[in-house]
Amino acid sequence: MSSKTNYKDYYGILGVDKNASQQEIKKAYRNLARKYHPDVNPNDRTAEQRFKDINEAYEVLGDRDKRQKYDQFGKYWDPSSAGPPPGGVGDFDFNQYGNFDDFINELLGRFGGNPRQSYGYPSGGGYSAFDEFGDFFGGGYRDYEQVPPRDFTATLPLTFAEAFNGVEKKFNLDGETIKVKIPPGAKPDSKIRLKGKGGVSPTSGKRGDLYLTVELEAHPFFQFDGNDIICEVGISPEEAVLGAEIQVPTPSGKVTMKVPPGVASGQSLRLRGKGWPIPKGGRGDQIVRLKVVAPKSLSDRQRQLYQELQQISSFNPRQNLENWLK
Repeated sequence: MSSKTNYKDYYGILGVDKNASQQEIKKAYRNLARKYHPDVNPNDRTAEQRFKDINEAYEVLGDRDKRQKYDQFGKYWDPSSAGPPPGGVGDFDFNQYGNFDDFINELLGRFGGNPRQSYGYPSGGGYSAFDEFGDFFGGGYRDYEQVPPRDFTATLPLTFAEAFNGVEKKFNLDGETIKVKIPPGAKPDSKIRLKGKGGVSPTSGKRGDLYLTVELEAHPFFQFDGNDIICEVGISPEEAVLGAEIQVPTPSGKVTMKVPPGVASGQSLRLRGKGWPIPKGGRGDQIVRLKVVAPKSLSDRQRQLYQELQQISSFNPRQNLENWLK
């Protein structure tokens, strides 16, 4: 065998054990390729060479057949080895190679020049580490010039009043102060897109978008039902029997609502146009669920009147159960 020069420990370059799985090798390659990519380290010759070595190592170890040949024969160029047995190994003649690079060039099918090779791109056909390289930059890209910008996501907490009335918010993202105008009617988990406020592509300089998800504080009185809001309001037994006009809170202030005579607990009334703002204009409705609430403490006079009513009343709210009680 010729001089044992230019040997490269590809396992060491990728920082993995010689018994590492293909998945572990792939993961190590991706992490290192991100770190030493030429666009992340502009004008850094050391990083550029490291990037080239990383890709060459993965081009060999990332392919099972090439890895097997590297494990079987490449070790004999390692200066710490005793060299191959006399006459070579089987039909493999080491004397046909001037050095380790000749062995790798043949293993990878590198015949002829390729200007991309100076950036760590393989020059031969067939399997390429760069078939994998595009995966962690969004998929489908073989040339690093096509690295797309990244979109960012973040949550935007709002109070109930801010979401109802609309608000302009300022917040800091990676040192950049961003302003966003929230129109009236933002609802929980609704999305807001800010164009050009995402990550910068290291190649094109273009920016992705920022997607904000509204996080709305829970309200103790109102609940959402699409563009409508639902609330529960208590009424007295007398109001349920005789009807009444009561004051009901809405997001824009209190209103007077008529309760018709004879309503039941759990019955709902609708306040039209008093619900949540609709982006295209107008508002939804407010659904008021009535709850008949009996007083827990009575004066002597009140108790006397309720007892008199009980004695003279013929109303039986359980009449529909008579057949089941027989």
